[in-house]
Amino acid sequence: MKKIIQIVQWGLSQLGKKPGPIDGLWGPKTATALAAVTEIPTDWSRKKKLTAFIQWYATHQQIEAGPVDGLWGPQTQFAFDQLMYLREHGEKESLWRDETPLDVNPNNWPVQTPERELIKFYGEVGKNQTRVQLPYTHKIAWNTRQTINSFYCHEKVHDSLSRVLNRVLEHYGEEKIKELRLDMFGGCLNVRKMRGGSRYSMHSWGIAVDYDPANNRLKWGRDKATFARKEYDAWWRIWEEEGWASLGRIKNYDWMHVQAAKL
Repeated sequence: MKKIIQIVQWGLSQLGKKPGPIDGLWGPKTATALAAVTEIPTDWSRKKKLTAFIQWYATHQQIEAGPVDGLWGPQTQFAFDQLMYLREHGEKESLWRDETPLDVNPNNWPVQTPERELIKFYGEVGKNQTRVQLPYTHKIAWNTRQTINSFYCHEKVHDSLSRVLNRVLEHYGEEKIKELRLDMFGGCLNVRKMRGGSRYSMHSWGIAVDYDPANNRLKWGRDKATFARKEYDAWWRIWEEEGWASLGRIKNYDWMHVQAAKL
């Protein structure tokens, strides 16, 4: 929480709001300065206000942060990390990654780039969506008290996605799924640009799914991401046999993410 307050204080000072020293301590000057940001509801809790400021200020800095809703999810974590980098280095971090293609593609998924190939195969972003019924209950990763039994995905990946999740249940069973946090849903359909980029994210077509983002963060590699461990080998084998691409397995970053598009 101290680092969050520091970034909020720094952002407020950049806006000329005079929050006092950037010390990570909540005090009357910080509270008054934050209250002066009219885009944040005054009746929210302190935690939601701090989160909302991160979201709002990141957007102000042209960093993808999602809606200003006061809920801390994977996009907010990304925005926070980028603001931390911006404060330390005076510029936004470059998120360029080298790409290595997969050669397994039984469902004939299109290539990720150029974007016209995605549009040719899937249509425009946000279109042709349907609900996939889940064989085991998922928890919302940023609000684990909330559960879902279905979510929206593109109609062309529906059957493949259903087969994957049914095979995951068959292999691991519900108890092991919960233990390994394979039920922690981080999102599928979400029309937005790639983090730090200008092209649309694979989530914009509903052809990418994130799982357990808290333990598999965007910039984490094999040394930190839990999905890189041996107990997840079957998880990845099941996805890959359907042609889905894991950014973690291929590029060693964003281990939460799997997509129905070749790299």
